[in-house]
Amino acid sequence: MAGKRLTPLSKILIVVVIIGGVYYLLNKLRDPKVKEKISEVASSSKDGYNDVLNIGVVTWGGYAGGQYFNEGFKANTSSRFYKDYGFKVNFKVIDDFDASRDAFKNGDIDLMWATIDAFPTEVAGLAQYEPQVVFQADWSRGGDAIVARRGINKVSDLKGKKIAVAPMTPSHSFLIWLLEAGDLTPKDVSIIEVPSAIDAADAFKSGTVDAAVVWSPDDADCVSKVAGSRVLESTKNATHIIADVFVAKKEFIETHKDQLRDLYEGWMIGASELNNSDANKKKAAKILAEGLSQPEDFCYDAINNVRLATHGDNENFFGLNQNYNGVTGEDLYNKMKVKYNDLGYSTSGAKSWRLLSTKDLVSKTTSLTGANHIAEKQKEFTVVSDDLAKKESLSSKKVRISFNTGQYKLGENAKQLIDVQFTSIARAFANARIRIEGNTDNVGNRNSNIVLSKKRAQSVADYLIAEHNMPKNRFIIIGNGPDKPISGCEGNQDADCRAKNRRTDFELVVD
Repeated sequence: MAGKRLTPLSKILIVVVIIGGVYYLLNKLRDPKVKEKISEVASSSKDGYNDVLNIGVVTWGGYAGGQYFNEGFKANTSSRFYKDYGFKVNFKVIDDFDASRDAFKNGDIDLMWATIDAFPTEVAGLAQYEPQVVFQADWSRGGDAIVARRGINKVSDLKGKKIAVAPMTPSHSFLIWLLEAGDLTPKDVSIIEVPSAIDAADAFKSGTVDAAVVWSPDDADCVSKVAGSRVLESTKNATHIIADVFVAKKEFIETHKDQLRDLYEGWMIGASELNNSDANKKKAAKILAEGLSQPEDFCYDAINNVRLATHGDNENFFGLNQNYNGVTGEDLYNKMKVKYNDLGYSTSGAKSWRLLSTKDLVSKTTSLTGANHIAEKQKEFTVVSDDLAKKESLSSKKVRISFNTGQYKLGENAKQLIDVQFTSIARAFANARIRIEGNTDNVGNRNSNIVLSKKRAQSVADYLIAEHNMPKNRFIIIGNGPDKPISGCEGNQDADCRAKNRRTDFELVVD
């Protein structure tokens, strides 16, 4: 049976309904919530892209580059990660160490914070997740400090003293390095173990310890509340000891390579903008204040107490710059793996650096060029003044370097000895001056020995300048001749004492 034909009125009504439907859809598409949902669906269709990347952090200023670029801690559509790359980022503040590791293991966070110095102590416990270091966020530059009571003015004064420190943390690593620079070991002091740097500060203020390794701004708080106390040293001078990095599971990296590269690129852009603008730092401080529930001035200081790592810094950290002579991630990891193991904190299960790091995010990012993304430059030291030459040192490390009689040229064995016993310290404390004092026994003419000892000290400095690219003005050269024998050998009474007095002292001097 033939169907009924539509009347003209019916046709008009159908057209009106279609036009109305189209109008309704167009208006719906203008709705921000609908647009956001469509964008989310589009972004989730990318292979290997999560809608939201969850990143575990602590109360620290070194992650500001990512949080600033994200326009906050929570996943949001104002984020430049979202606008430029199509995914959201959520920063989860987990200050409890064990809880942060559980979140990583359970998949509640995709990336977790770590510091390379302490990482060897936890690698074995994470082995089944195949953790990989993917990029560096910062170097601590004042965020960590050692406070000491009245009468402790240099590292050697810590001998036999009680020091509060959180074991197997960046605080512990800092203390180990500082003691080594002063010719001491942790066995020469009394370590008082506490749960965190905050507890270390409390122990110091209570008067139960002589010194403590604390975080900023607790260092200033300690000094203000303990009469006669002082900041003995901080990472403002110990520039290359504590490096914050982010770690991901190997499986996650393999399935999210492009997204992680986008995360890295955006983070580095954020870091470079903060490094080059105080106004941007103040904006970031507001973001951190809200996300960390801390005062803005606290957050602003926290940002200024780190070196936010740029793309160039990451190239150096991962050993991609063949001309870089400074501290790499591999240097730190390997040294601390040995140091902690020697102290009884087993690191035998810690895999090699090559198996624990991936250079892909850094090496395959080619868009970050220009002055804002280059690596940090070395500190420029002024010419040494007479007052600086006589200034009391922070620490002194004695290294016995053998010279042929009457000679001052360094042999290959002497160079090796310098590298093993001092070069790593010099690179780690890159913002401190180095005073090199040449010493001799009392055999021969005193004045000749003074001249010879100064030439020997200068030859050591020349080696560090030429071989390790250290600034010329960083060095203070002193020739003592026989005038500063070691304790117990003041009379050069036997061959052993004379040999001990033929030494070179390396001292760290703070401007």
